[in-house]
Amino acid sequence: MTLAEERAVIGALSPSRAGDFMTCPLLYRFRVIDQLPERPSAAAVRGTLVHAVLERLYDLPAEARTVAAAQELLEPQWRRLLTEEPDYAGLFETDEERDAWLTQARGMVERYFTLEDPQRLEPAEREMYVEAVLDSGLLLRGYIDRLDVAPTGETRIVDYKTGTAPGREWEAKALFQMKFYALALWRLKGQVPRMLQLMYLGNGEILRYVPDEADLRATERKVEALWAAIERAVRTREWRARRSRLCDWCDHQALCPEFGGTPPPVPDREPGLSARVNRRSAADEI
Repeated sequence: MTLAEERAVIGALSPSRAGDFMTCPLLYRFRVIDQLPERPSAAAVRGTLVHAVLERLYDLPAEARTVAAAQELLEPQWRRLLTEEPDYAGLFETDEERDAWLTQARGMVERYFTLEDPQRLEPAEREMYVEAVLDSGLLLRGYIDRLDVAPTGETRIVDYKTGTAPGREWEAKALFQMKFYALALWRLKGQVPRMLQLMYLGNGEILRYVPDEADLRATERKVEALWAAIERAVRTREWRARRSRLCDWCDHQALCPEFGGTPPPVPDREPGLSARVNRRSAADEI
């Protein structure tokens, strides 16, 4: 049984959906309340592919974790994704466009090896699903790319990003996801993770952060304030659009007041406590 089944909770939130609400409450509504379909971008699907390759790389014996071995995983993982999501084939108009996309993925996989040596690592968990209920009754859940545990018991949360490292003004937003995971693990296991590590495979940079209890308590307050704002929007049926540079990648401009659109009537549906999803979606690969 999941924690949501064992305990009465007031709602559930993942770092991706929390990020949606902070970016634009109307985007959260379209994704969670309206559940409007979205067409995954080539960049997001490439992120899914690279994550799959790096996850399966650690199925190999340590001495076999080479650049060549990782590259050999790309094609079979791409075929697996196409089998699971046939619509991905429509991302490319030509074979040349698809091949260029795969070449970019190969470059990201190769760049990973410049950041750390997988032959010297034995992750404790990969694609780890975690959920924890806060004292308020809010359920936190999501997938952690990798969890490393030192012989001394200290833990490190690792997340792969296929974009480029953010500037300093965007670092706090990038670290929010990691603090979210750290909070969930702390509440679940009673131990503050020793290190949060974001690995940017787009340009080969690493962002590291050492959290403490004060950080995670502040994150807990922020998450609970976000949930209170979501509940208020559900109650009032007011989901405000917030324009930003991210609007250029939004699938819902035709329905957005910021672009002259009119949202459909709000459906009689609240953010649910649906069971754990089988896997993360391409929309989560940011």
